[in-house]
Amino acid sequence: MRVTLKIWRQKHGDGKGRFAAHALENVTPDMSFLEMLDLLNLQLASRGEDTVAFDHDCREGICGSCSLYINGRAHGPLRGVAACQLHMRSFRDGDEIVIEPWRAKAFPILKDLVVDRSALDRIIQAGGYVSVKTGGAPDGNAILIPKPVAEEAFEAAACIGCGACVAACKNASASLFVAAKVSHLALLPQGDPERETRVQKMVAQMDAEGFGACSNTYACEAECPKRISVTHIARMNCEYLRSKVAAIAETQR
Repeated sequence: MRVTLKIWRQKHGDGKGRFAAHALENVTPDMSFLEMLDLLNLQLASRGEDTVAFDHDCREGICGSCSLYINGRAHGPLRGVAACQLHMRSFRDGDEIVIEPWRAKAFPILKDLVVDRSALDRIIQAGGYVSVKTGGAPDGNAILIPKPVAEEAFEAAACIGCGACVAACKNASASLFVAAKVSHLALLPQGDPERETRVQKMVAQMDAEGFGACSNTYACEAECPKRISVTHIARMNCEYLRSKVAAIAETQR
């Protein structure tokens, strides 16, 4: 296969970026998208040119670092996969492929296709955790949880924090990410100790980071590589209202 890549090149966050065209041959259909970028970088390095910076780690759809906008879609043309799970058989010989970084105020560009997604980490640090005693792992059946509840919590916990929901949303909202983290802990008894404060702290941090409000277009669900449902946003909103009512009731005692 032969493809033409139009890649966003930007030396640093304060620099001016531009699209640069790179023709690439000897691409095989079984290459992953990131392997294709590796091939490009090998050719650029052999010519003494600056290689393309892009994030990657596990390359198994787990870490969420392969954050790429491909032909106008977060993670590319397929649903339910991260960019590292996308293969070149999804494209045709002679295609032009446009590759961009995430576009959001809360995700400043560091270089080329690499953005700073640490805002998501700060949201987790604000409240996305549970208080537990250290020591040996408890027995898996010590706390009985109905199977439907466990499955729904697991769906929410599958979020890999890639930021595709932010990139897909016209308001650059992180609501699906935050909702997934709030929801999976709200569904489980282990999440009860911080239940009243967790959602308020995480939503406040989301707003402080500069993410927009939920646009209600479901674009986040459509582009999420783990197909996390927007119903978790509804649960987050319910948890938020519940915590506010509980706080008001506490002050009136």
